[in-house]
Amino acid sequence: MNQPRRSGRERPQPTGHYNITQLQRQAQQPHPRATEMDLPFFVLVCLLVSMGLVMVFSASSASAYYRFGDSYYFIRSQLKWAVLGLVLMLATARLLNEKLLDLMVYPVVAVSLITLVLVLTPLGTELNGAQRWLFGFQPSEIAKLALILSMSKLICNNRKRIKTWEGGLLPCMLLLALFCGLVVLERHISATVLLLGIGVILMFIGGINVNWLCGLGAAGLGALGLVVLVSDYAKRRMYLWLNPEVEPLKGNFQITQSLLAIGSGGMFGLGIGKSRQKYMYIPEPQNDFIFAIICEELGFVGALIIILVFMLLIWRGFTIAYAAPDRFSSMVVVGIISQVALQTILNICVVTGLVPNTGIALPFFSAGGTSLVVLMFEMGIVLAISRRAKI
Repeated sequence: MNQPRRSGRERPQPTGHYNITQLQRQAQQPHPRATEMDLPFFVLVCLLVSMGLVMVFSASSASAYYRFGDSYYFIRSQLKWAVLGLVLMLATARLLNEKLLDLMVYPVVAVSLITLVLVLTPLGTELNGAQRWLFGFQPSEIAKLALILSMSKLICNNRKRIKTWEGGLLPCMLLLALFCGLVVLERHISATVLLLGIGVILMFIGGINVNWLCGLGAAGLGALGLVVLVSDYAKRRMYLWLNPEVEPLKGNFQITQSLLAIGSGGMFGLGIGKSRQKYMYIPEPQNDFIFAIICEELGFVGALIIILVFMLLIWRGFTIAYAAPDRFSSMVVVGIISQVALQTILNICVVTGLVPNTGIALPFFSAGGTSLVVLMFEMGIVLAISRRAKI
């Protein structure tokens, strides 16, 4: 049969379910973004907070009863801060977006610098030879987040000049020196080391020349060595660490009792609540040395499980950073997760005597309102970024 003739204005329709116009429109539309926060990361955070609350109660009950006549004194306060931190984390995860994250950089940095200066005035509180407290909180906790946000923004803004001296290393080095210098004046050496480590990691991820970073690291270690030499407080801490047999009942009392607790825990521990060293042997066992109580009550196996949970959190955090929607968000997540990793390693090293006792909290476990609330807020930032990450 003869085929019907088409007019000049008629065009053959493409086969399939879509015509060309529909395909073009679909290609021009942006890809849909995730709307749910990363569930594995959220579960790991909640697991660590829950385990931390159990261990704070177990470690602090004897000390709280002896000092205040109330075994629930410390856990009641820690639980209050944990609830506040959880609400803040969920609100941040839900409401924070790229624009708000960018806008919050300057306010956080301003608050951090102001409080770091004020803590050095008569308004600050001196405790155990260090002036770290201002109206009941530690400004160094806010300084960690401020450094992460400001250095991430600085590196992203100077991305095209990051390989140069004046556009890369110099401004980052000045920013790092500002925060580290103020924290050094508090005589908070462990926080200074932590800030230095976070800064070097962000600069490395940002693309600054590795040789320059090695030089900066060497200079930073040299500066810390100089601080130890000129500071009686730091010099004494270093002397006691190098000579553990000196002052076993005074200067080295805490680390001596910590090692006894770790050793007495054995493979499987004495059981939850059955620590002996928490009965006024380890001073403030719910704070920096809570990992020693963990080892005593849960043993090597329990401590290893907690370390594995930390490792899973860190791995998941870096996975979120890799899949982040933009460079700034990715670097912020890297900085936050690096903070958790470095702080965990430093705390365990202090408790086991591998580094001098400088007073640094174990994330999610050590009692303290400022540390927990700021840390939960940081976890909220990671969760907010995970909502737009393509994992």
